Parts: sequence; structure tokens; C-alpha cells
Amino acid sequence: MNVYSRRTIHSVGALALICSSVTVARAQTATSRIVSAANSFLSTLDEKQRPSVLFAFDDEKQRANWSNLPTSFVPRAGVSLKGLNAAQRSAALALVSSALSRKGFEKVQQIMEGDEVNKIKEGNPIFGKHLYYISILGKPSEKELWMLQFGGHHLALNITIAGERGVLTPTLTGAQPALFTSNGRTMRPLGQESDKALALLSALDENQRKQAILSYRLADLVLGPGQDGKTIQPEGLKASAMSDRQRAMLLDLISEWANIIHESAAAARMAELKADVNETWFAWSGPTTATPGSNITAYYRIQGPHLVIEYAPQRLGGDPSMHVHTMYRDPTNDYGRGLAAK
Repeated sequence: MNVYSRRTIHSVGALALICSSVTVARAQTATSRIVSAANSFLSTLDEKQRPSVLFAFDDEKQRANWSNLPTSFVPRAGVSLKGLNAAQRSAALALVSSALSRKGFEKVQQIMEGDEVNKIKEGNPIFGKHLYYISILGKPSEKELWMLQFGGHHLALNITIAGERGVLTPTLTGAQPALFTSNGRTMRPLGQESDKALALLSALDENQRKQAILSYRLADLVLGPGQDGKTIQPEGLKASAMSDRQRAMLLDLISEWANIIHESAAAARMAELKADVNETWFAWSGPTTATPGSNITAYYRIQGPHLVIEYAPQRLGGDPSMHVHTMYRDPTNDYGRGLAAK
């Protein structure tokens, strides 16, 4: 065999390997990665642990078993990270990570790290980054509907997987402390949710601000834990009365919640919310300024045909900028109900 022939064979072989890799990468969709991670996690559990993690997809009691409160106040079902060994804990977090974007998983980790700061500062065992629970509703599948739940203090992720569709609502993200230092890094888990909202309010003209700013004060989430199925009337400034730049700022603010889920599901969700933008409302309640680098102390709400977002600083005890609750819902599709009905 001459040199040319050997080079040709090597080139063809390399090309075949590249094509094979591309085919595998294309076949490995976000859903298949999540299902694989779910099965890998389940395979680490023993016979006693596995039944405590698995629930029926239509288990309404378990679906609603989430809260902003510590797990000692509102017990969660499933298994806690504390109750897992190191390998199991790693597999559990790998599953959560697979269902989220890189930025979304980083936000979750910062919320959990903030709870660890609480534990150290308060010396109270009701706090800590291992007091977060994981559960699965239904059987992990690339075609059938199933759910992944992960949460604890100031965190409740309800992720419905429906084929290539992913639904993140209802999801609660909170932070206390909402500003802290860990390993030399300053962390503000909900910083962009604060900064982008204030920037949008500041971009409104006087007449728009009069419409957006409510005449009464709101102190907490209206559609928080235990409020599934409740509806509220839109208030404030309608986005159809905003400029193109202001609407773009509104969508960028919304993306802080919509982009928590993995990228392909987030892109589909943002396309849906962009189509709704002219029917979306922005309402503000409370102070209209904030110290740079700190969170706002005002409540705000974003509401559209397929969306309710709430941002609510907590005013009882201490600095409200340091204790924040937020809520993300789709009144037409919480827990994937809209997809299940099709």
C-alpha cells in the first residue's frame, strides 16, 4: 500500500469518526441527557431510598409540597442531600444541573450557599445547603410526561419534562442573605432580578411611571406557596404602551426566570413570552431607588397571558433588601398541566 493510500484511509477514518461524534451529539438531546442523569441518580439509591424518591406523576399532594420556609417548618417528601452519601449527592446535583442552564444552576447553588451562611451565622441546624430535597414524579422518559422537584429553604424547582418541552413553573427562588461573601466572592443570587427591574422603572417617562407605580403597598407574594389556581387581575403599565427599547428591557428582565431552565426549553419559552409581550403588564409597589450594589426594597409584578412573576422583599425583621422571595408561574401550564391536557 502506498503512502497516498494510507493517508486517504486515515483521512476517511478520521472523517467517519467526526461524523459519528456529530451524530451522537445531535442524538443526545437535552431531554435524553436529563433522562440519563435521572436514571443514573436512581441507580445509586438502595431499595429503601428509591421508593421515597418516586411518586406518581399525578400525585397532587406531592406536587404542591413546596415552600419558601425551612424544611423543619414545612417537611418535604423525597430524599434530602443530607440523607445521601457523597456519590449519591453528586448524582442528585448532576440531575438538577442537567435540567437547568449553567446560569440557572449557578443561581440555585448560590441560594443554597446563602442558607449555609445562615447556618453558620445563626448556629441553627434548620439551615444549611444539605437540607434540600429531591423527588421524581412519574417515570423518567424521553416521550411521556414526568417531573423533577428540588427544593428547600427559599427554593422550589418544579420541572416538568414533556418530550423536548420543559416547563419550570411554578418555581420559587429566594435569598437570605441576598448579599453575602463566600470563598472571597461577593454573591447576590437575585441581583439581576433587582438591577434590571430598577433599570426598567428608571427608563419609563413620567406618565408611564404613574401607571406602573401602584397606589398601595404589597409586602409579600400574592401567588406564592399554597396559592395554586388563584388568579389576580393585571395592574400597572401595559407593555403595548412602552417603547421598543423598554419592551426589550422587560423581556430581558423576564429572562432571569425563563432562562433558569436548560437552554432549548428556555428558548422556546422566551419565544412564547415575546409573542405575548404587548399583553404583558409591569407593576411596581414601594421605593423607587436603591443603593448601588444592593437589592431594591420594592415589590414588583410582571403579568401576561402565560406568565406571572413576583419579586417581594420581606419586611418583617431586618433589612428587606437582604431577604427576598420571588415567584415564577404560568397560569395556563403550571406543573405542565397545559401539556398534559393536550
